[in-house]
Amino acid sequence: MYDGDRVEITPEILLKAYAAGIFPMAEDADDPAIYWVEPRARGVLPLDAFHVGKRLARTVRSDVFEVRTDQDFGAVIAGCAAPRGDAERTWINGRIRELYGALFDAGHAHTVEVFLDGQRVGGLYGVSLGAAFFGESMFHTVRDASKVALVHLVARLRAGGYRLADTQFVTDHLTQFGAEELPRHIYKRRLAEAINLPADWTIWPGDGSVRGQQILDALARG
Repeated sequence: MYDGDRVEITPEILLKAYAAGIFPMAEDADDPAIYWVEPRARGVLPLDAFHVGKRLARTVRSDVFEVRTDQDFGAVIAGCAAPRGDAERTWINGRIRELYGALFDAGHAHTVEVFLDGQRVGGLYGVSLGAAFFGESMFHTVRDASKVALVHLVARLRAGGYRLADTQFVTDHLTQFGAEELPRHIYKRRLAEAINLPADWTIWPGDGSVRGQQILDALARG
């Protein structure tokens, strides 16, 4: 773990770090320092074997939630940074918000946003580089909202030709979807392959018109 304050981190340096298998974090929201992290084992979601449970599939198919992309990056990262009941501290500080906001403006960061009755109730954001997508954080204020965001994300990645879905670490929440850990050397090999391939985040519209059945059909294709 390296102190990122030793050099000025720019969006360009941030992208180079992702290409090298490194990502930044902060100790908490009040700490201005940023640290580089390179785990020994890296979490990934298998795009060709992503698992959606029956109950969650019914929720996705019902379209009770409206799912949009790239509508309001600031609102999504604020939701991800908000204190939670089981963790009052957050690793998203002001500098991280600025950096990823700049990546969003440049078209390298994206959001998946979940709405219920017109209110944003969940979402996630991450970084796109070639055919690799690096998931950063997610949040929800109602049950299943972040799970639905993740399902929509993976379906979009599959449809758009992405080859790698990075989760940084594997959590109990992610194991239900089939997340696995890769040793650093294997991850870096897959990363190097993915970032040099083309992918299309905009393969589907982001205005909420993509239906749940379309999402499930995309995930079911071999």
